[in-house]
Order: sequence, then structure tokens, then C-alpha cells
Amino acid sequence: MKMMIILLLSITLLMGDSVMANRSEHINITVVYDNNPYKAGLETAWGFSCLVKGTDKTILFDTGGDGSLLLRNMKALGIDPKEIDLIFLSHIHGDHVGGLHGILERNPKVNVYLPRSFPESFKDAVKHYGAKVVEIQGSLKICEDVYSTGELGTWIKEQSLIIRTDKGLIVITGCAHPGIIEVVNKAKDLIKGDVLLVMGGYHLGGKSKGGIECIISDFMKLGVRYVGPCHCTGDKARQLFEKEYQRNYIDAGVGKVIDIRYQ
Repeated sequence: MKMMIILLLSITLLMGDSVMANRSEHINITVVYDNNPYKAGLETAWGFSCLVKGTDKTILFDTGGDGSLLLRNMKALGIDPKEIDLIFLSHIHGDHVGGLHGILERNPKVNVYLPRSFPESFKDAVKHYGAKVVEIQGSLKICEDVYSTGELGTWIKEQSLIIRTDKGLIVITGCAHPGIIEVVNKAKDLIKGDVLLVMGGYHLGGKSKGGIECIISDFMKLGVRYVGPCHCTGDKARQLFEKEYQRNYIDAGVGKVIDIRYQ
């Protein structure tokens, strides 16, 4: 809880005293599925999912690899699947979409935003539950102040989520297969703002120490103020990011709650 309070205080100070017009006074991001532990009593498994609240719609970003595990973690965190308005899927890999059917069984009245490159059989299975499929190829506004980067990459197509706030962009990635720097650059190009936070999988598990340090240097040049690397980022990269970012590093394991306040 101490780390949580420090994070809330530091981001509150960053945001200053202004209140954002026509928007929630805070954005709440809860990691509900990850292979890195954070909160005792929750289950870990390879994959990623987080719940975003405080935007115009309540968004489930990815669904992890196991629907039963995802639902158990959500229950332990007091999250009702029926409160989800839309599901945003980053890419086709099973550790990011495997839990989808478990959610749709509990709440089929959602829109599922997925890359157009997903197999037709996958889209048909989603529609079978009664959910609406929204295919994304280019960048797209999802709801007020929330955007998709659009499909990035060549071999593995992936989209990332961008949330615009009055003090910077929040960028959430699934695995960042197209390259984490490419994703951040795309977000900055689309929204023309500074980057407050980049969280999710950075896909740096196989990178050398020197290669990771180059990416951290690029983060600094891009003005990324907070980092929350998890999932496929790798222990070595997480340690190096923590060493460089210090108090602005967020330990984003399963159960971590990031509450970004505007006043």
C-alpha cells in the first residue's frame, strides 16, 4: 500500500490543481492478468490484461490466456465483468485473447475492437455470443480521448491503446511486437502530446543489456515520464528501467492499481 500511495501522490503533483472538463477526475488502471506478481492472493500466468476506468467507456485491454483465471482475479479484485463496455484486443496471440470467451459468457453486450488481420473464424466466434466486432486497420478514435494506434508491424499485426489526458498520453501495449519505440512514436504522432505513462508488455525479454539501455535512452529522449513494464518485458529490462526511472517506475504486476488523478 505504501508504494501505491507514493505513486498516487507523485502523479497527483504532476497533474497540478486543474480539473479536466467533461471528463472523470481520475483514470484507474488495474492489472488483472500478468505473469508478474504484485498483490498477494491473485494468480499469475503468462499473458496480460488490464481494466481501464474513468474514460468515457470502461475498457478491458486484452484478456490474458485463461478465462477462468481472469475471472477469478477479477472477482478477487471486486470487478464485475458486466461493468465492461468494450474489449480492446492488441493482437492474436493466445496469451492475450485466450480469456475472451470467459468474459463474453458473462457479458456478451460489449463491443470488441480487434485488428482487421484477425482470422474470420475468430470474428465469427465473437459474434456468436452477440457481441459486436469492430475491425481496426488504421488509427481510430474509440471513444472520447481514447484511440487505437491502428495495426502496426508486418509479421505480427498489433494495435496499442492511447488515452489522452491534459498532462500527457497514456500508452498501453500488449506485447509491442512492432517495437516499443515505434509504438510510442506512433502515439505521439497521432495525438501530438507528451507521454505521461507507457505500460504493458515491451517485448524485451531477449534483448541484450546494451540494447535495453538504448531503448531506455530513447524513452528519455521521447519524454516518457512514467513507465510500467510488465508481461513480456523481461526481468533484466524491468530492473534496468527501475534503475533509471527510480520513483517514476511502476511495478505493474497482477493486482497493481494505477490511479491517475487530475486534482
